[in-house]
Amino acid sequence: MQTEELIESILNGNHRDFEQLIKKYQPNVFRVAMGLLHSKEDAEEITQDVFVKVYQSISAYNGKSAFSTWLYRITINTSLNFLKKKKRNRFWTGISQLLQVAAKDKQAETLMVEKSDSAIIRQAIYALPEKQQLAFVLTKYEELPQKQVAEIMHTSEGAVEQLVIRAKTNLRNKLEKELDRP
Repeated sequence: MQTEELIESILNGNHRDFEQLIKKYQPNVFRVAMGLLHSKEDAEEITQDVFVKVYQSISAYNGKSAFSTWLYRITINTSLNFLKKKKRNRFWTGISQLLQVAAKDKQAETLMVEKSDSAIIRQAIYALPEKQQLAFVLTKYEELPQKQVAEIMHTSEGAVEQLVIRAKTNLRNKLEKELDRP
């Protein structure tokens, strides 16, 4: 069944078709949430929240844009609200825990270096301004075309291109600074 047919069927009371809609779009929602949150558990929680919101508001979908665009917008808003609400900084917590383990076990030093490298990358992405982070995640993680990213972000394709360029530059600068540390 095509997405439009699924939506119409759901709106006509066939709620079992909602399961098909979830199966079709769940990987996409998870990838976007993961790209913004960098935590599997948080991305899974957001994915569930997104589909609850979709179920509750599917009658508000007007079909003016692609369903996927509407769904990505819900995913982004839910993810950003989650980040604002939690305001947690896992980078320093993780480093602190690894340092405690490293004091007890020399092999943990290798683990600490590996974890800290990926944490530095995640932290650099978190540090991007919100619009740059969104454009970067949607184009690089989700591999969406700039036209669709522009629709999701309510901006022009040229603006998306500039945001991605700025995001790459900011990430490169941030990572170079981190790698140049003694």
